[in-house]
Order: sequence, then C-alpha cells, then structure tokens
Amino acid sequence: MEDYNIFASRVVTKNEPLAPGHRACIGCGEVLAMRLAAKAFNKNTIVVNATGCMEIIASQVPYNSWRLPWIHTLFENAAAVASGIESAIKVLSRKNRIPEEEIHVVALGGDGATVDIGIQALSGAFERGHNITYICFDNEAYMNTGIQRSSATPFGASTTTSPAGKKSIGQSTWKKDTPSIMVAHNIPYVATACPSYPFDLMEKIEKALSTNGPSYIHIFSVCPTGWRTKSDLAIRLGRLAVETGVFPLYEVENGVYKMNKIETELKPLSLYTKPQGRFKHLNDDQLSAIEARIHSEYEALKEKCELTQVREDM
Repeated sequence: MEDYNIFASRVVTKNEPLAPGHRACIGCGEVLAMRLAAKAFNKNTIVVNATGCMEIIASQVPYNSWRLPWIHTLFENAAAVASGIESAIKVLSRKNRIPEEEIHVVALGGDGATVDIGIQALSGAFERGHNITYICFDNEAYMNTGIQRSSATPFGASTTTSPAGKKSIGQSTWKKDTPSIMVAHNIPYVATACPSYPFDLMEKIEKALSTNGPSYIHIFSVCPTGWRTKSDLAIRLGRLAVETGVFPLYEVENGVYKMNKIETELKPLSLYTKPQGRFKHLNDDQLSAIEARIHSEYEALKEKCELTQVREDM
C-alpha cells in the first residue's frame, strides 16, 4: 500500500461522470482508467469518444453511461471532431453567443483509434495547436473487434492476426512509442499513466486539462479478455508493468522530462508475462532478449529525464 501513498496528496471527488451500468467485461482495467480520468473532469467538459471498447460499453441505446455532453465519432476522427468543437466554442464565445467560461474538450480513443487509424487526425490537431486533451486507453490490441494486433501490441504477444506458432513468435514488431511521437509535436504536456496508480493518473488528467494548448495522456489499460488473464489481476498487472519497466510512468512538460516513479531495480519480466496467456509460448531466451531491450529503453528514458532536468535547472 505504501506505493499508492506516494501519489495520495489529493481529495477524490465522489462525483461519477461515468455512471454505473456500463457493459465492460469483468475485471476491465480500461473502464477503471476511464472512470478515474472522468473524476478529474469538471461539469464544463465535452467528451468526444472514438469507436472502440469504451464507446461500445458506454452507449447502450437508448441510454449512455455519461453524465456529461458526449459525442460518438468514428475510429479515425476523434481528434478532428474535438478540434472542430474547440474552434466552435471560440467562435461562439467571441460572438457573445455563449458565456465566456472555460470549457474543456476531451477526446478518448483506444490504441487502435489513436496510434493506428486516428494518428493522422491527432497529429493535425496537435500541429494546429488546438486546446484539447487527448486520452489514449492502451490495451495493446483491437480488443473490441476480436483481439487483432495493433501497432501498440508488444513484441511476442499472440493475437488473432499475429498468432504464435511453429514459425511465428506472435507479434513480430516492437510497440510503437506513441508518447514520444506526441512529444515530437512540441505540445505543452504529454504523460503516461496507469489506473494501478490512481492518484498519479487523476493528477495528470487535471494537469492536462489546465494546460493552455494540446495535451496528451497515454494510459496503460489491462484487458483480461484479450490478454487471457484472470479477471482479478488488472491492478496487479498494471503495477508489474511499471515495476518491470514495461510501462514507465513519466511526463513531459514543455519539453522537460520527469519520471514519476523510478525503479532502482526492475523486477523480472517473467512476473509480468507469466500470468498472461498471450505470452505463454515464449521461451526463456526470447523473454531474456525482450527484457534486455526493455531495460535498455528504461535506462535511456531515465537519462533523458536527467539531461532535460539539468538543462531546466541551468
């Protein structure tokens, strides 16, 4: 429990912008992440939700699970629709058609809708400097449509379109580093988060919403169904992802990197992979090779954080 307390410097609202009664799978880490993120929204928030798991479970006709203005968009255009809403708010405010008050526009998408299908619209929105917050819920595959691989699927994971077999390791490419791609757009705020560290997640959402300009949050979202794990392991696997270096928690404010939880000694990768059916085919040599790359990338990130902090202090 002490790990939770390093982020516990806040009071959590009892308001639930995401109402109970949605249709998420049992043990879904992604809907927990969405619930926590929504707690950081205020009443003047407009939610734009791309097609995907979180859109499907929240939009049971004739109702939806949102107690905020909510718009469903296609896979590819959540950022474009959010950009249009943000621009419309500016125009209506300038023409005195609506009161001058802060209205947050938040776009939501899974890894498929973000790092694959929707990255063009997202890149354009960030390049234009729209004052929106984009949140990616990353469960590392197209879970809603049948557990197909995405470019966020980790190397070696078995999916329905990258199945492991005698001549296949499963996913044969390395996971796309989307947060770094967003940092390359020179936007004011980029961060990673995980619902296993709820206070850190909510604080980052609040920081993103208060940012003047584009902001991006990439949230690690355990999927028991697609990862073939027990339904009560979402929180534990999220913590192990951080503790093994698979998913570091960090943020980048105006180009300055900061690690939010530094592991002095990374835990063995096998603790994270063993409970997951999607990795059961990997042998010790393959796991060691994957682990070596994870450690190398973790050290590179730590070094980047140290270098930018030094420059900031100067």
